Amino acid sequence: MATPLVLSRASEIRTPPPPGAPYSVALEASEAEGRSKVYRHWRFKDGLLKTLDPQVTSAHDFFEKTASRTPNSRCLGHRPYDSITKTFGPYVWETYGQVQERRKNFGIGMVHLHQQYGITGRQHGVGLWCQNRPEWQIVDLGCMSQSLYTVSLYETLGPETTEYIINHSQLAAVAASLNHIPTLLKIAPRCPTLKIIVSLDPLSSGTELPGNSKADILNALASEVGIQVIYIRDVEALGAASPRPYNVPQPEDIVTINYTSGTTGPPKGVVLTQANAVAAASASMTLVDMRESEVMCSYLPLAHIYERVTEGSALWAGSAIGYFHGNILELVDDFKLLRPTSLISVPRLYNRFGGAIKTATLEATGVKGALSRHVVNTKLATLNNPDPKQATNKHAFYDRIWGRKVTAQLGLDRVRAMVSGSAPIDPSLQQFMRVVFGNNFLQGYGLTETYAIACAQVEGDMTAGNCGAVMPTTELCLMDVPDMEYFASDKPFPRGELLIRGPTVFREYLNNPEETQKTLLPDGWFRTGDICSVDELGRFKIIDRRKNVLKLAQGEYISPERIENVYLGNTTWFSQAYVHGDSDRAFLVAIFGIQPDTFAPFASKVLGRQLGATDFKALEAAAQDVKVRHAVLKELDKIGKKNKFNRYEMVRNVRLMLEPFTVDNELLTPTLKLKRPQTAKKYRSVIDEMYTEAEAQSSARAKL
Repeated sequence: MATPLVLSRASEIRTPPPPGAPYSVALEASEAEGRSKVYRHWRFKDGLLKTLDPQVTSAHDFFEKTASRTPNSRCLGHRPYDSITKTFGPYVWETYGQVQERRKNFGIGMVHLHQQYGITGRQHGVGLWCQNRPEWQIVDLGCMSQSLYTVSLYETLGPETTEYIINHSQLAAVAASLNHIPTLLKIAPRCPTLKIIVSLDPLSSGTELPGNSKADILNALASEVGIQVIYIRDVEALGAASPRPYNVPQPEDIVTINYTSGTTGPPKGVVLTQANAVAAASASMTLVDMRESEVMCSYLPLAHIYERVTEGSALWAGSAIGYFHGNILELVDDFKLLRPTSLISVPRLYNRFGGAIKTATLEATGVKGALSRHVVNTKLATLNNPDPKQATNKHAFYDRIWGRKVTAQLGLDRVRAMVSGSAPIDPSLQQFMRVVFGNNFLQGYGLTETYAIACAQVEGDMTAGNCGAVMPTTELCLMDVPDMEYFASDKPFPRGELLIRGPTVFREYLNNPEETQKTLLPDGWFRTGDICSVDELGRFKIIDRRKNVLKLAQGEYISPERIENVYLGNTTWFSQAYVHGDSDRAFLVAIFGIQPDTFAPFASKVLGRQLGATDFKALEAAAQDVKVRHAVLKELDKIGKKNKFNRYEMVRNVRLMLEPFTVDNELLTPTLKLKRPQTAKKYRSVIDEMYTEAEAQSSARAKL
């Protein structure tokens, strides 16, 4: 059958090039005015990979092939909650055959429900609003079996953004966990297209008096706004009672509309097709060694395209997906039960794992600490060998007597491959994790608009601080950015805005032709906004950002200028503001320039002593006082809540100065615009100090 051949082909592509040969090949005579040469994967310089199996042209196809070939293999698992003992039990699994039947019936049921409201046609969307769980995949797979598509809603979305997405994508149905249904009913009067809410949780225990079940109560409320609430199993029963054949999606059909964070305006709906999904899953399988019947743990939000492509490739490979029980702080408990063979994560969680490992090993006392430091230092020296042929993160003896025991404490001793994405990982952390795990640990790069995948490090390349080579499904080039002085002709390496083209690139932004035209060039290139350089082996490295947008460790995009403007517009004490976020941190810090005449009364009230507006020495001392900084943070929190900031947009620590940014110190342009990269460089030590303080305070509160 097809899947073993697919896995074999993926393995062949994954094999690195000969030592010293480039990972990405620059095509001859492919440069254009203001652009570098075009780079492709070393095995695909004559054409891009679209699918690992010519018979597979949709995500529906690859799931069907796996389910039909191996119906009795484990597919989706979860840990049921026992309300009596208040604990989560061991994993309970549904097979590929069971999921296949459920998804078939759900898809048919959704078609019938839409028809009840006169909604017909091949393609319309179904919202998905829940934490990771098996039902997410059943809804998604069920929709595509009838050529419907899903629109993911982030678990943490507020009512305003949820309302916007429902209306913008004109959803008639949303499948949601029980805790989100009250919010959906609250916003329903302002969502004229919404007619159906599918509860992913039971609405009756079977023991209630008539009229007293959750279904009765919710439908009584829902009927007032013309909506029905129905349990997912009842949707499946409706489909089973009225069978119909699959309505197989075509490659050009929509598979999902995935909304971006929208921090610089309303969220944009990224329209992705079945062909995009197949190409992305194909690329993912050439990156990570996923094998039939092996296990992965699902805990990154499925509303992010990063987790979606990961699970798609797992379903194509025939792997089992175990969903975490919902508490990220207890994730290790799920790992120990699953013992996954691959780990796809983000820097924020790798930071947590790395910190826990260092505490238990390098910082331990006695023989354990001494042995750990010796092992890590020895392996780091080998890993960082300047001769790439000699560089390795494996050690036959230390991996067996030390590494395996350390990783077993996290339930990760079987992990063969690890991927970091969504934001840059600190190079020293990546190298540390490489020597601890002794496996293939790589960093990748992609965007929602490229179905999460564009380039990634190659197995055997032990360097850090770069995003690696072009994937088989994409081609990359760099475009001049004259206003930032980046040019494709730069030496020793080309530099410029990264452009991406290929079968993973999205079709358009939903109902937004202006943004689509800005981002998708006429010749098919997608403008990422990221500034990159590319070295002699074809490895790409992000060195800057075209727009002043930050990306935090959890993958959220932040517009610092918007936050600065809100703070400056809602206070009188500040004359300047600089909001900063490191890509390996999960929160923001800020530096403010104080306005002496208005800051003096504020500080006087906080400190209980009179300060003069012209006593600059006293004002500078007050600005550094911890009491004043804490008072400022309280006021900033109020402003943030008033302006409906997300939690990650709230500034967690500040520094106050008389005039931190001037033309003379070269942090302001002659037109008084802030030079952000120069500011970050000048105040790097202050920024690090703020992060250290905020993290220490957070740890202290956690212990209490």
